[in-house]
Amino acid sequence: MKKILLLVLLTLTLMGCQPKEEATLIIGGIPDQNTSTLTERFDELAKYIEKETGIKTEYVPSADYAALVTGFSREEVHLGWFGGLTGVQARSQVEGSEAIAHRPRDAEFESVFIYNTANTIENLNDLKDKSFTFGSESSTSGHLMPRFFLMEVGLTPEETFSDIPNYSGSHDKTWKLVESGTFDAGALNIAVWESAVDEGKVDTDKVKVFYTTPHYFDYNWSITDVDKTFGQGSKDKIKSALLKFGADNPEIMALFQDTGFVETNNDNYQAILDVAKSLDIIE
Repeated sequence: MKKILLLVLLTLTLMGCQPKEEATLIIGGIPDQNTSTLTERFDELAKYIEKETGIKTEYVPSADYAALVTGFSREEVHLGWFGGLTGVQARSQVEGSEAIAHRPRDAEFESVFIYNTANTIENLNDLKDKSFTFGSESSTSGHLMPRFFLMEVGLTPEETFSDIPNYSGSHDKTWKLVESGTFDAGALNIAVWESAVDEGKVDTDKVKVFYTTPHYFDYNWSITDVDKTFGQGSKDKIKSALLKFGADNPEIMALFQDTGFVETNNDNYQAILDVAKSLDIIE
């Protein structure tokens, strides 16, 4: 009996000595561009955050915009690169979450309306009876704000276009569909458009911009209450790493179409929330 007791005690002692599995900080991002670009920039960012903070970090791709919001709401994603709309949707479901950083251009973001030059389109009113594609239905710059500015001039997409509007799923797919003539016109994020033009990917004889929207806040890094999982001060460490990232990684930062990240906060996205509520996208 003594031998059995000693064996049990030894087993329990050895089990207690096993190291606990290290918690991993999961990074996610809305899939608004091609997979290779997203993987390169987020993988490198994850490595940088791990190096700067000492917190094990991993990028996990999301199938679509809704999947990232769901992952964040379940705190399976701790740090997410969101558009303005998906950001307010995600943060509204997670107590203590906040927007902590964005690119300088995100304080004055814009969408562009483009058209296939086989058509004559000079202003928003010329979209009447034309076929049209937005980006993802959950995209701020590819749907929410373009829809808002259309409605500002009295155009309801479901009544204005030749058919119900299409949703391409991503910004780069939008300009490709318009360039090919599949749709007469579309709307997308200005940063993706400018990058595609600068890289010579777009045939600007076939597709052109005819309208650029007023400014609004858009993309942002939002974070859950990571201190409870990774220890006190973790949120500040992660935020500090984000703010330093661009200076230390200019080539990777270029994949974000800017030179660095700066501080932001939840209040900057109140207008996005108000527009989403006015369009019944958020209750």
